[in-house]
Amino acid sequence: MSHLRCMRLAVAGAIAVVLAAAAADVGAQNEKLPTPYHEVANWAKLPAGSKWAGGQGADPASNGDIWTFNRADPPILRFDRSGNVVKSFGNGMFVQAHGITVDRNGDVWVTDAMMTEGKGNQVFKFSPDGKLLMTLGQAGVAGAGNDVFSGPADVAIAQNGDIFVADGHLEGPVNRIVKFSKEGKFIKAWGTRGSAPGEFNLPHSIAIDSRGRIFVADRTNNRLQIFDQEGRFLDQWKQFGRPSGVFVDANDTLYVADSQSNSRTNPGYTRGIRIGNARDGKVTALIPFVEPDPEKNNNNGVEGVGADAQGNVYAAEVSTGMFRKYAK
Repeated sequence: MSHLRCMRLAVAGAIAVVLAAAAADVGAQNEKLPTPYHEVANWAKLPAGSKWAGGQGADPASNGDIWTFNRADPPILRFDRSGNVVKSFGNGMFVQAHGITVDRNGDVWVTDAMMTEGKGNQVFKFSPDGKLLMTLGQAGVAGAGNDVFSGPADVAIAQNGDIFVADGHLEGPVNRIVKFSKEGKFIKAWGTRGSAPGEFNLPHSIAIDSRGRIFVADRTNNRLQIFDQEGRFLDQWKQFGRPSGVFVDANDTLYVADSQSNSRTNPGYTRGIRIGNARDGKVTALIPFVEPDPEKNNNNGVEGVGADAQGNVYAAEVSTGMFRKYAK
């Protein structure tokens, strides 16, 4: 090996060490954030005979109720402000409950991220009363085509009704964002598996801010990626940790659930909910997840997050099977 090549490798190695140290330092500063919230104990009350089996997502209705997606029957649940279930539906319909979004009309969108023979791997739209209004994808069929998915993890709806799906939970080569019209017609897709800007390694959640920008929780790459609605890359933020869930409220407050950060996966960061500003990326608060790190499974904590108009935060936890409310 030439002397020049050795020098280049040494410089590259030194730069990598400096960048890693800088990222860890940013993370360490991040973990010193205030926690101006307290848990409302025993808030969510399930109907008799039901159980928590791991929740995904927490999206508000216009009246302040909160929807979540539970991995047991009944899976789609609407809670009033006192934590009582006032509506539920979807029994037996899903293989793995995952993303949930409530659109401007109050309709409820969910994604089934896994599949078995003849079932799963689809996106569903329901009325608030549980009537099935639209289905995207083919049941039990995976692929990279315009009418199939490869593990739809989450869905977001633009102001004009366009549909954006974060696709790739089957953890194969398909890692993309798929855009449809409000009628469900395929428009375009962007992204592939990788770590460069515009590439993804498990796009796990998706949200839209007041300017119409698309926020993608690019989980295994430890970053949020931001795009316009044509798929043009705008920015990437790592200060919100290793994102499993992302939610943006009407005031552009950004809530990011981190269920996987630890010394191995994302040095300097710990698990919890980071809260900040979608306009400038500043992180202002942290709700820590207090359960111990698992020995064998990196995923342990809050995957789904949302907030109501009063700023109360709702956390859907897969590992503990809990649905929690945090008040300021």
